[in-house]
Amino acid sequence: MNCSSRLLCVLYLATSAGLAWVTVQEIRYGPAWAACMFAAASLVPVIAVVRETVIGEQDELLRKSSAPAARGGDAAEAIVRAELDAACCERWWTSLGSEHDLTCRHRSPHRSSAA
Repeated sequence: MNCSSRLLCVLYLATSAGLAWVTVQEIRYGPAWAACMFAAASLVPVIAVVRETVIGEQDELLRKSSAPAARGGDAAEAIVRAELDAACCERWWTSLGSEHDLTCRHRSPHRSSAA
């Protein structure tokens, strides 16, 4: 994890702590709906911290690997590139994963129950 990621994590955690404090104040003195909203909002920065740490770990793994695609880009770009390379055929993309092209290696023959 680099310096900017650590700074973002600190800012996220400070924001989450502030929202948690406001949640407690709303529970004590305010309406219940506002307390629920602040409680939900205080979880969002925690999710962002988890995301930053996962991307940081993946970035470190990519830097250690000898893959040529991983050398020139960041972790998110390499992950997207790997997913697109592992994707199936064009029809699979356009049919939301329900059909394959006739030449696709992942195609399974359709079995009909019609007699």
